[in-house]
Formats: sequence, structure tokens, C-alpha cells
Amino acid sequence: MISDILKTETVKMDLTLSGENLKALEIFAAELIKWNRKVNLTSITSEKEVAVKHLLDCLYLAQFVFKEDSLLDIGSGGGLPSIPLKIVRPETTMLSVDAVGKKINFQKHVIRLLGLQKIEAMHMRVEDLSKTEAGKFSLITSRAFTRLDNFVTLAAPLLTGNGRIIAMKGLGAEDEIAVSDETLKSLGFSIASQCSYELPFNMGSRALVTIIPCQPA
Repeated sequence: MISDILKTETVKMDLTLSGENLKALEIFAAELIKWNRKVNLTSITSEKEVAVKHLLDCLYLAQFVFKEDSLLDIGSGGGLPSIPLKIVRPETTMLSVDAVGKKINFQKHVIRLLGLQKIEAMHMRVEDLSKTEAGKFSLITSRAFTRLDNFVTLAAPLLTGNGRIIAMKGLGAEDEIAVSDETLKSLGFSIASQCSYELPFNMGSRALVTIIPCQPA
């Protein structure tokens, strides 16, 4: 079921998945469901919902990820979006960070199982990461991790000077943008674009909000 959904829906996204990609995504989904019985990784447990609400949702971001990027995924939980992105963007260097050790243990297990390269899962608070990794990432993302202004506050010290922040949001993105606008300006950032999309099977509306440093006048 998972492969069939991914093959059909990614074509509509202009994303081509190889047989190897599909197999890796299926293994990841199976491990996520299996581990979730003992470790609270997700409230989504059916194969169809995992395929759509987790895998496809994360893969929408792939069009904005380039091989030369150094990507940081903050509050990554069960490895979302970093692990699906790594499967389809293997050349991109990635760091996945979460404050919950059990979730990082799951990610490390999947990384070993799939033989993924140039990706590290780290058990750490993002506030502490900025002490050692300041200014190192060209792309910082998170998926429903925290409010937009809080996310940018945490991400800003870790971003390269010409980098970008992409927040993955669900319903209410417009309201959150309106509330956060002044805070973003005070931090020296502005919203560059917003890409909205609908998940298949009426499983919800999503938005990718791209935020960049304000350019000097």
C-alpha cells in the first residue's frame, strides 16, 4: 500500500522515486510503526496515514533541498522530515536533533538499518547546539515543532548568513504568520514565500513557510 501511494502521489509533485527509494521508505515506515508500539514516536499508526501524513508530507519539502545544502532538522521526533529527505536527497549533509533520547535512538537504528550516509541524529536541546554549531547550516527546518517566532529565534544563531529557514505548518499557518511578523522583523528576518498544498485523501492542508534574513537597504 505504501509504495503504491508514494508512486502515484510523488508523480504529481514532479518527484521521481527509484525502486531503492521506495524500498527504503517502506522499511522506515514499518520500523516507525513497530517501534511506536513501545516508544511514543507518533499518534499516526495506520499504513495509509503514515504514507500520506508522514512520508508524503515530508517529501513535499524535497523540492527545496539541494545537494550543496547543510540541513538541520530541529525537534525531529521520529526522524521527520530528515530521514525521508535523506532517502531522496542522499548527497545533502543533514543533522537531526531532538531532546528526547528514545526518539534519537530510533533514528540511529533506522540510519544504521538503511545504511544512510552524511546524516547524524543527535540527542540535544537546540539551545545547546548553538554553542558549537553556530552559523553552520544553510537550511534549517522543523515540522510542527513550535510557534513560528520561537522557531526562528532558536534557528537564527545556527543559520549561515545567506541561509534559509523553512517551517512546515498545518492549519492556522496564516494566523501564525500574522502574529509572528513583527517578531521576525525584530530578529532581522522576513517571510520570502509560502507554499500551500493539500494532502491526498482529504488528509489535511499544509504549508511550507520560507524565512530568510532581511537584506540590507
